[in-house]
Amino acid sequence: MSTLDVHNKSGEVLHQKELAEAFTDVQVNAPVIHQCVVAYLANQRQGDAAAKTRSEVKGSGKKLYRQKGTGRARVGDGKAPNRVHGGVAFGPKPRSYRQYTPKKVRRLGIHSALADRFQNQQCILIEDFTLEQPRTKDIIKMLNALNVDGKVLLILDEHNANIHLSVRNIPKVHSCTWNTLNVYQIMWHDTLIITENAAEKLEAKFVNADAEPEGQD
Repeated sequence: MSTLDVHNKSGEVLHQKELAEAFTDVQVNAPVIHQCVVAYLANQRQGDAAAKTRSEVKGSGKKLYRQKGTGRARVGDGKAPNRVHGGVAFGPKPRSYRQYTPKKVRRLGIHSALADRFQNQQCILIEDFTLEQPRTKDIIKMLNALNVDGKVLLILDEHNANIHLSVRNIPKVHSCTWNTLNVYQIMWHDTLIITENAAEKLEAKFVNADAEPEGQD
């Protein structure tokens, strides 16, 4: 079992939380993490870049001058790719850059990314808390109390609009719920602040579910 301190918003240690080694101390699968990050970034691309070919640009299709007798090279119309305002020979066309990643690969990627953060002591557990109203100062005060800076991801048990509105005003600080977490978010941020209930649900997702016996035929 891995033991971590659980803090409150003031940075004080309330108690300790034991997390299964099968959740925090598994071997980190770097190739799978890389595959998930590349797929995530590829899926963010719009793929709407486009350029017109010589058949699409505006202009006359008339031959510029006669074929022979001028002493010049033979030419076609003014929409040729080698002419100013002509079409593009092999320009981009709208396409999808989407990469499909199997569910089990995504699951392994998230588990490996979380394990990497736990093993490098880049995870902080905090008690579950709420805000009565959006207040960025309260989040900044909490971050200072926990002595964290840089890029921080706050992982919540469930969506809280007040916390989300408070966090989004702070550069490089973001929030999400435990069930919307992805590999890119984990790897991009320097520190993960996880609420106690969110940690329990993540542990159950990656440990308890995998430990369930398979059904008999």
